[in-house]
Amino acid sequence: MRLEYFTPTFMVERIYDLTVDDLKTRGITTVLADLDNTLLAWNNPEGTPELREWLKSLRDEGIELIVISNNTTKRVAKAVAPLNVKFVSWSLKPLPRGILHVLKTHDLTKEEVIMVGDQMLTDVWAAHSAGIRSVLVKRLVESDMWQTWINRAIEKQVKKVVFKAHPQLKWEKKLRDN
Repeated sequence: MRLEYFTPTFMVERIYDLTVDDLKTRGITTVLADLDNTLLAWNNPEGTPELREWLKSLRDEGIELIVISNNTTKRVAKAVAPLNVKFVSWSLKPLPRGILHVLKTHDLTKEEVIMVGDQMLTDVWAAHSAGIRSVLVKRLVESDMWQTWINRAIEKQVKKVVFKAHPQLKWEKKLRDN
């Protein structure tokens, strides 16, 4: 496995730090986002006013948000219903299945899509496997659903290797080209 699969294109602290201007400058028309601990704290399914404001800014500028989640259809549908966004459930990340489905069904090019998530071993890997840019964000809350614990332990070791190989990677408040 190549290290580049786990190396994010960009790193920002939170998904809300992605500005419309940064996205448009890079030709992004569609943001794909992981659900738990990226878009919503897994233990706060209602979201925040900040999330709603960010979604409104995207919509106002014609940028679509689509959730790509490994969760069940029932879980994702319930979580995103108040946000009124499309989603792909059972995406099987790190496989690129969900991302490629969105590219095909929405007639999008790889250049106009970006994947945002809080995990290198699922979100970043899936993005690079699909040939699109990735954004790694810090998780919204420190705790995770129990299914994520093993992945976090492995990812901790992967992060050490990635950050050592790419010292230019830093947490940013906006998209910055490396």
